[in-house]
Amino acid sequence: MNVKNDLEKMQNELYAAIAATDSAEKAQSLLADLCSKREIEQMAQRLRAAKLLFDGFTYNEVIEATGISSATLSRVSRCVQYGKGYSALFEKGKK
Repeated sequence: MNVKNDLEKMQNELYAAIAATDSAEKAQSLLADLCSKREIEQMAQRLRAAKLLFDGFTYNEVIEATGISSATLSRVSRCVQYGKGYSALFEKGKK
């Protein structure tokens, strides 16, 4: 048994399950089963912070609006600048 391959397969199954949710209600139910309330809150906080950064808000404005830590905001900012997920999501919304 190759643990690395099994982990990749499990992660791909997770991504497919998330992609298969076709409504906010189904996504909410899936995430409620998969994650703790705090984990969901943290993901929501990061998503909001990314959106605010994407819209041109400053670090201080984002921290004030979300309560996110500066360390987490720094990571989110790097993902907004160099990642693919946030930009694909937010660019889609601008079209």
